[in-house]
Amino acid sequence: MTLISMLIALIIERLAVRSEAWQFLFYAKKYLSLSHSSGLSKISEDSKGQYLWVLLPGILYAALLWFIGSSLVTLVLNTLVLLVCIGCWHYRQLYKQYLNASERADNEAAFLTMQQLSADAGLTDTDLSYGQRLVWLNFRYYAAVLFWFAILGGAGAITYALLRQLNEPASWEQPMKLSEEQSDNAEFVAEAPAIPAVFQQLMFWADWVPARLFGVGLALVGHFSRASAALLTFLGDFSSPSATVITTVAKAAEPLPDDSYNCAEETACMVQLAKRNVLFFLALVAVLTLSGWLG
Repeated sequence: MTLISMLIALIIERLAVRSEAWQFLFYAKKYLSLSHSSGLSKISEDSKGQYLWVLLPGILYAALLWFIGSSLVTLVLNTLVLLVCIGCWHYRQLYKQYLNASERADNEAAFLTMQQLSADAGLTDTDLSYGQRLVWLNFRYYAAVLFWFAILGGAGAITYALLRQLNEPASWEQPMKLSEEQSDNAEFVAEAPAIPAVFQQLMFWADWVPARLFGVGLALVGHFSRASAALLTFLGDFSSPSATVITTVAKAAEPLPDDSYNCAEETACMVQLAKRNVLFFLALVAVLTLSGWLG
């Protein structure tokens, strides 16, 4: 059932999911708004309570499935939940705008589009090529969500997607109130969206295992020797951001001439690399399902 949900969700997401209601950001903002105006504010404003606040939607969803107790309903709901969690129509549109600008040789428009994409995703490393940024987004919106869906079902996908959105500036247009200790840093609040350290820490650990698994896939579907050598340097690394792991291994897995970086050729090659990696992950899930390791 896990594999069936993945396949259905990925097919539908490519063909039909475009409205705001099918993007997880819409529900993340609703949850933030609800937390402002209800008793949840006591949990969401507490530095320790924020752990429970992040887990709460996934827990409630798991409890709902347990209460229903129907395999067919579980399949339908899990597919719909996964469809929402991988929804990234906004970024797909920006990518199309970039391709259109590249085709008409409008370098300024291409640059501005990628700047917008990076700002919305919270990518601050200016040394990353356009293709590396797209590989990272592919990981965050597809591979990592599929990983947690395979491990913990819809509850895992919901929790990861919520953490992902809480770590993107676009989710904090109306930032949640911080704890008293966090609010003391007024300069930080004024300069950037208020992303509590709790969410950044949880995001780091939620990405740690899938980032390295994704790196293994990049090595297998790309230049194996170079990518595997790059990945080995991160296997026992508990300090480097997952974005660094993914983008470094991706660059090694798809070696290109230096003059092709930040061009349409490089972005296309990197996107194809990421797509091949998702197919590899689906094949892995299929093998684990057939062997009885996954339901």
